[in-house]
Amino acid sequence: MSKIIKEKLTALGYNFVSDTHLHNEDEYFHRNHQFPRANSFRKLTQEEIKRLVQQNNYSTNWGNVLVTDKFIPEQVQNSKFYGLVRIGDMDDVYLNFRDLRLVCGIYNSTVVSCDLGDTVAVHNVRFMSHFILGDDVMLANISEMETSSNAKFGNGILKHGDDPERRIQLELCNENGGRAVIPFDGMQAGDVYLWSRNRDDRQLQQRYLEMAEVMFSKEHGFYSEIGNNSVIKNTHTIKDVKIGTHAYIKGVNKLKNLTINSSVESYTQIGEGCELVNGIIGYGCRIFYGVKAVRFILSSNSQLKYGARLINSFLGDNSTISCCEVLNSLIFPAHEQHHNNSFLCASVVKGQSNMAAGATVGSNHNSRAADGEIIAGRGFWPGLCVSLKHNSRFASYSLIVKGDFLHELDIRFPFSLVSNEVDTNRLVILPGYWFQYNMYALMRNTSKFQSRDKRKFKNQYIEYDVLAPDTVNEMFEAIDLIELAVGRTIEDSADEHALRARGRELLNSQESLNGKEILLDNVEFSRRKVVLAKPKEAYNVYRRMIQYYAGVKLVEALGSSSLEELKASIEGPNITRGAFENIGGQLVPAGKLARLISDIRDGSVESWAIVHDHYHAWSRSYLTDKLEHAIASLREISGVNVEQWDSAFIKDIFKQTLLTREWIFSEITSSRAKDYQNPFKLMLYESYQEMEEVVGKLADNDFINKERVALKEFQQVVQQLSEKL
Repeated sequence: MSKIIKEKLTALGYNFVSDTHLHNEDEYFHRNHQFPRANSFRKLTQEEIKRLVQQNNYSTNWGNVLVTDKFIPEQVQNSKFYGLVRIGDMDDVYLNFRDLRLVCGIYNSTVVSCDLGDTVAVHNVRFMSHFILGDDVMLANISEMETSSNAKFGNGILKHGDDPERRIQLELCNENGGRAVIPFDGMQAGDVYLWSRNRDDRQLQQRYLEMAEVMFSKEHGFYSEIGNNSVIKNTHTIKDVKIGTHAYIKGVNKLKNLTINSSVESYTQIGEGCELVNGIIGYGCRIFYGVKAVRFILSSNSQLKYGARLINSFLGDNSTISCCEVLNSLIFPAHEQHHNNSFLCASVVKGQSNMAAGATVGSNHNSRAADGEIIAGRGFWPGLCVSLKHNSRFASYSLIVKGDFLHELDIRFPFSLVSNEVDTNRLVILPGYWFQYNMYALMRNTSKFQSRDKRKFKNQYIEYDVLAPDTVNEMFEAIDLIELAVGRTIEDSADEHALRARGRELLNSQESLNGKEILLDNVEFSRRKVVLAKPKEAYNVYRRMIQYYAGVKLVEALGSSSLEELKASIEGPNITRGAFENIGGQLVPAGKLARLISDIRDGSVESWAIVHDHYHAWSRSYLTDKLEHAIASLREISGVNVEQWDSAFIKDIFKQTLLTREWIFSEITSSRAKDYQNPFKLMLYESYQEMEEVVGKLADNDFINKERVALKEFQQVVQQLSEKL
């Protein structure tokens, strides 16, 4: 039952911190550290107090309203002051922001124990309690601004005396809370991913919690803050917030328990009808039009729009969610989800992903408990009206064709098309689909996501290239699976090694597989057939793209060193291809990650800041790690040890790499040209010329033209390097 307590009016604004939680017996201890200007203030003169009263101002104790020598009494009107209030310099100016013009000063407002910076404009703030305003802040038409003595500003910490049951957690990846993490300002997607894994390692999980808790004080008495040059107008409720500089907030219903990062270089905007509770918002974010977000982290340069709901979720950098609902999910950078009827729940989506209209990922449960999870690699794209069931796993760049998938899936073929054939009751997997049928869309991904990366400080290397250690490793695994599936079709044996050898022999022969139904095992948890479509084409394109990936890296490396220098830098001629982990969009060699986790567990790594230092160090060494991976991949796919590489071998690799690059460009142009050759595309226009006016000319396509230039440059580089060998 709610209870209204009556207290003396003279006590309003004082005793913000209870006696049991006072630091040095001073309730202003933390406030003074947040606003270190106490020596620049003085008490009001009797003449100033008289003038203030004449202008319909009131205070229970004018002796606790402090000002500077640049105080202008005429700029304080129709306002009430309680507790210790400090008012910074005033000036005979008005502040103008996007045609909102507010006179400097305090008008028609109630101010309780606040610190106000220089030349602020506070108009019609009905109640503002325990806030610190920076310089040139504009506040207009705000109903409530409050701060509690144990405010945490969105961080999942506990203050002295807090009930542990009230700790804020993000219940990610799984609806039952079994992978919950404690949010903190500065948390990155990699942090969340590491913390949400290895849940059976109690010591490691405790260390993650300890590292988060030491980042923040457990003491009471911190005030809400609004940074310099921030503007807030026409807003209802603001409570327990820490807002950076140059933020713009308008028409918001509720902001509660938040850190809102903002700066002059990357300012954050929050617009009409939004309700944001228990969250952390990164730099340069945009949140507009009826968004509801609860228990969330929104990373830098991301957007929530048009009624989006983000609950118990982490959204990575440079992402956009609008109109739809996302629950209990961990989403890596560069995610796009724009449709009102799309739904994402209990999932880990590893970035550069797109959710089509009607897609419901994670909505089908397979038990009476909320126990399901879905993990999808980079480039995940569930198509129109796709429904997926827990638990499922998808390799990178999986495209799911429209349909209801009623069984759990384990798709280990990257760049594949996954189809549910209802009429034949079969699941059909077409590996390498993107390479064979839509090269334009696939290869455009790299430049598209790079151009959308608006981070001001790119000290963490986020991999956007479709050909990278993670996807190449998946292609190697897919090659093994194709060999095994083809081998099983030809003969019956329990020896998987022999079956792979038989499948490899057939796939590399001239013998056709037409008419043979190649079946897959352990792909769908059902009794129906799972068919591998066009295995020979997929097998060959996987091998071709792996060699191309390695060839491109060799071209880059030999542009600055000789073949002998490159070979000497490699640890042994039999270099092996290593595993890589995608942690928050950053690819990391599995060995390095394992060492970090071990160091966290034993206490050698003491803080999340040091973890972030590892991310940055890994980013600096990533291109070297990637080159080593490419060399190992070429050794494996070619069957030639590095010590045997000579100029003839490298020239042949260069030749094959150039041919593949030319083929890729040809496929890019031809796949895009299909849109101009389709009569059903043309039928809505009076002429071909009108269609070009509406959709643009193929000859003017920016991506194709850039690829044409890049191809010519690559041809020249390869020719020059080949001549030097």
